[in-house]
Amino acid sequence: MGKMQSGFPGGMGGMDLGRVMRQAQKMQEDLQKAQEGLKAIRIEGSAGGGAVTVMVDGHRDVVAVSIRPDAVDADDVETLEDLVLGALRDAQAKARQEAEQRLGGIAGAMGGMPGLF
Repeated sequence: MGKMQSGFPGGMGGMDLGRVMRQAQKMQEDLQKAQEGLKAIRIEGSAGGGAVTVMVDGHRDVVAVSIRPDAVDADDVETLEDLVLGALRDAQAKARQEAEQRLGGIAGAMGGMPGLF
């Protein structure tokens, strides 16, 4: 009788399942560390030439908002609302880019492991 490799008929094509699982575990740990690191970074977005600034962390959660007094006009609240929204979108876009740079290689490698994701 011939040997059965890895308990699967026909074997796994020479793939070392233990090695693959260790690599997956390492990549998962690296991804978790990178995600934790994102929580600590601060990214600023602005609108109106800096009249409104919004600070977010790497997860795009707002941590601070700053509005210059000259941006406040009681007769034109809509403009201030637009500036706040613009600054928020700017900060979130920058945070998304930062996260993609930090996590891209790890997440891409994890997605490239056949049968795991």
